[in-house]
Amino acid sequence: MNDEPEEGLELTSALVPLFVITNGHALPPDNAYERTTLVSAQEGASTSARMLSPEARQVLELVMDGFLSVAEVAAHTHLPLGVVRILLAQMEDSGLVIARKPVPRAERVDRELLNAVLDGLKARFGA
Repeated sequence: MNDEPEEGLELTSALVPLFVITNGHALPPDNAYERTTLVSAQEGASTSARMLSPEARQVLELVMDGFLSVAEVAAHTHLPLGVVRILLAQMEDSGLVIARKPVPRAERVDRELLNAVLDGLKARFGA
């Protein structure tokens, strides 16, 4: 028998704090908190901040002054994107933050209409 710890055990030990941070909650659906979803704190959310975990409190402090994207929150907190998404879902359920879904990509425009507008502008103002 070898008394040295196995390498596989060392790799999994880093995941335990992340599980604790999220209280064992699972990831929300992918479309719930995309990287570009904007998040901001609700009014009066700072009064409930002392009841949060240190990581959730840090996220709340970041979004107090305005909107930040989920990716920006993850970058500032140095937490994995999945953990940030779980924390945001928990805080939104508690009424502490609001999430604004990203603006959907524009639909394809009618090229004929754009050409007609361009021709009209050229005729009106010369080109």
